[in-house]
Amino acid sequence: MSDYITLLDQVRHCQLCAAQLPLGPRPVLQLHPAARLLIAGQAPGRKVHASGLPFDDASGARLRDWLGLDAAQFYDPTLVAILPMGFCYPGTGPHGDLPPRPECAAHWRVPLLQQLPALQLTLVLGQHALAWHLPDAGNITTAVRNWQAGWPHILPLPHPSPRNNPWLQRNPWFAAEVLPALRQRVEQLLTAS
Repeated sequence: MSDYITLLDQVRHCQLCAAQLPLGPRPVLQLHPAARLLIAGQAPGRKVHASGLPFDDASGARLRDWLGLDAAQFYDPTLVAILPMGFCYPGTGPHGDLPPRPECAAHWRVPLLQQLPALQLTLVLGQHALAWHLPDAGNITTAVRNWQAGWPHILPLPHPSPRNNPWLQRNPWFAAEVLPALRQRVEQLLTAS
């Protein structure tokens, strides 16, 4: 237990890429060794940077709906671990937020994942998480369409951002096929003893 607490403290005080962060470092993550579900996301947006709470935005509301979880369940670290590819807000580019800073995954990802022995399902959100967790899965659409390839242990998902509304409209099979299976699996994980 102390290893995970020490590691979390080190991450929360990380300064690896401080000079490149427009709002400075504020690592946002959620971790506990008892967590059965891992959400591997991208990087916090400006609103999440301000609050310090993962997925405290429209993306989070949609993600909780996809999972069938209320806020209390979602923010219970003994149930859900949240490890984005970058822990700090990377800034804004010409087409939205910049990609996650690469220093986070290179330095922290493996040691943090080693702290999750009870993990049973990893949700891989968006292209940056997909490239790390499922590098041979193709693009997001291909990976999500082939969602059963790693089921029931790993599931690629489109990012729940409102920016992906067009993708969701073009791919109605996602809501019809993937989300019911995901909700059922999450319910199984949370009721397992």
